[in-house]
Amino acid sequence: MQANTVEDILADDEEVLWRDKPDKKAHIAAAVVKSLPITLLWLAIDCGFIVGISIAITKGGAPLAVLGFIVPFFLVHLAPVWMWVANLVKSVAELKTIEYVFTDKRIIVRSGLIGIDFKFIYYNEVESVNVKVNWTDKIFRVGDIYVNAKSSSAVLYDLHDPYRLSTKLQKVAQDIATDINYPNALRPDKNPGYKTKYSASPFDKGPFER
Repeated sequence: MQANTVEDILADDEEVLWRDKPDKKAHIAAAVVKSLPITLLWLAIDCGFIVGISIAITKGGAPLAVLGFIVPFFLVHLAPVWMWVANLVKSVAELKTIEYVFTDKRIIVRSGLIGIDFKFIYYNEVESVNVKVNWTDKIFRVGDIYVNAKSSSAVLYDLHDPYRLSTKLQKVAQDIATDINYPNALRPDKNPGYKTKYSASPFDKGPFER
């Protein structure tokens, strides 16, 4: 059976601590502005050529047969514009499937267009957690969280209160790593070995909860 939801791939003793999706408006806005200046410049130049050639054909300055070459040429030459449109459509479509989940064992990124894909990063492999905020992120008050691990990496796009969330995420990763590397030594009695449990989610009651 195909795994379509995060619940389908959770272990029996795995607990979800936090989950969210990218902010829709911010995610679409980021796709709109990506490569927009180059796309508009490319489109303006090509449109200028197309208008000029059309006027020449209308006035009889160019044979009508030239369209057999011009039309295919510009359909290909406008590739940057088609790529921009495709990226925008992709960004809108993927909002239905993208989900970010933090459990007491790992980070789960759910995504996909045709099928559902899952990426897992276990806390003991996390090497760094960084936040990047560009000018469109500032408008929507969101940010991107970059998680770098030993064997993988992931970007959690367009999340609210990214600084506080990244700090909490680093704390959870440190708790889990400590539990694994120093069992019974630095953990309280109720958490012997690799059995870290939180009495309440460390991500609860934050301003990013919506």
